[in-house]
Amino acid sequence: MKKIINKSENVVEEMLEGMVKAHPQYLKRVEDSNVLVRQNSPVKGKVALVSGGGSGHEPAHSGFVGLGMLDGAVAGEVFTSPTPEQILKGIKAVDGGAGVLLIIKNYSGDVMNFEMASELAQMEGIQVEQVIVNDDVAVEDSTYTVGRRGIAGTILVHKITGAAAQKGFDLDDVKRVAEKTIKNVRTMGMSLIPCIVPAVGKPSFEIGEDEMEIGLGIHGEPGIRKEKIKTADQIAAILLNNILDDMKLEKDDEVAVMVNGLGGTPLMELYIVNNEVNKLLSEKGIKIYKTIVGDYMTSLEMAGASISLLKLDDELKELLDSKADTPAFRQL
Repeated sequence: MKKIINKSENVVEEMLEGMVKAHPQYLKRVEDSNVLVRQNSPVKGKVALVSGGGSGHEPAHSGFVGLGMLDGAVAGEVFTSPTPEQILKGIKAVDGGAGVLLIIKNYSGDVMNFEMASELAQMEGIQVEQVIVNDDVAVEDSTYTVGRRGIAGTILVHKITGAAAQKGFDLDDVKRVAEKTIKNVRTMGMSLIPCIVPAVGKPSFEIGEDEMEIGLGIHGEPGIRKEKIKTADQIAAILLNNILDDMKLEKDDEVAVMVNGLGGTPLMELYIVNNEVNKLLSEKGIKIYKTIVGDYMTSLEMAGASISLLKLDDELKELLDSKADTPAFRQL
């Protein structure tokens, strides 16, 4: 295992300290916790958004804490859900009196612990609602989930829901927008190599030199099948066709496209994939309203990519275009 770390047991602690030192204008750390919140938290009278999960997906989730996106992010150990106690600290740190919405990726540990924290917060008089993101079209049930996994489409949920909260929507309306976004976003990914969890020290799955994994998750769990490695255009077509089979888009529908790297993929390759995604959608008469390319929901050093499509209407377009200013996503 080759990694630029000190001790494997300290990676999350040292990463969080380093993030705050890199982005002090955006982030502050809640005392005795793995919670990072907006520098001006709590924002009085605004619905607060909290997300999080296991570490190893950076910049998710703390990189999206800031104006127009999240108010707080809770980090677990690598690929491990944060505890209910940690999540509760996050809820309490950002509550500005208008309620808190939890944005949860559909992994069994995350769902259980966030729901437990929600109940604890409500017992303390904080109004809490939650939504569960399940954008992965690859598998219905997996190693870590009942139902579909929550992966890179979660970032689009953060962006649009964060804009709604920033505009002053009340808790019910912010939740409505989040659920609408979740209903209309789909993702599928692939990998060329596995990743290595620091505490484990060996690859999360085996893959041949000439193979690729189709439909993998973001915790290093293998996908639905291995295939001989294909060209970028062929990979884009495989992922996109699976998404379109599930979404049933019509001609002249408008979408946002996210081509997301998994941590070890050069931007050059992501742009090549995006080029073919654009061509394929244009051929089908589907209009691309906005394109986002980069590393947003990673899996340590895994080489691979995912494609997300979000079907848009006028409300979602306005919220997608709204200002956001966070360490990992800026739209001014």
